[in-house]
Amino acid sequence: MRIGNGLDVHPFADGPDQRLVLCGVEIPEGPGLEGHSDADVATHAVTDALLGALALGDLGSWFGVDDPAVAGADSLALLTRVVTEVVDRGWRVGNLDLTVVAQRPRLAAHRDAMRARLAETLHVDVEVVSVKFTTTDRLGSLGRGEGIAAWATLTVVPGNAGPSPQ
Repeated sequence: MRIGNGLDVHPFADGPDQRLVLCGVEIPEGPGLEGHSDADVATHAVTDALLGALALGDLGSWFGVDDPAVAGADSLALLTRVVTEVVDRGWRVGNLDLTVVAQRPRLAAHRDAMRARLAETLHVDVEVVSVKFTTTDRLGSLGRGEGIAAWATLTVVPGNAGPSPQ
């Protein structure tokens, strides 16, 4: 077994045209986040954790902000590319623990959809995907509602250990 951690932070976008997407789920309560891709801060943290578990670099080394092909990209599609690499190397996700830090908007109503999207993308049962939400009690830039952060920790296990992925 190996363990990976990921962290990502994005500020809220100034314009009303940017959608808020977390774990591939659109959050209509918005506002959207700034970023080169779809700015899915939660999926970015998961992708970094997966890359870290196998010492494969980080999100920026795989999908750089200077790469025009990544502009506006669906972050779940980027995660899918990393999952394919992980599986090709003989590993699979064991479990995921994701924490999203946001003073606004309220996210709990979207938890089940987020867990389902991540589980599908990672090829695991939803029971091994944890998505939690917290605030910083109004402390710091996140507490002032200037953006959203996400921390992810996951394990990878040899591909033939335990039940087969979905």
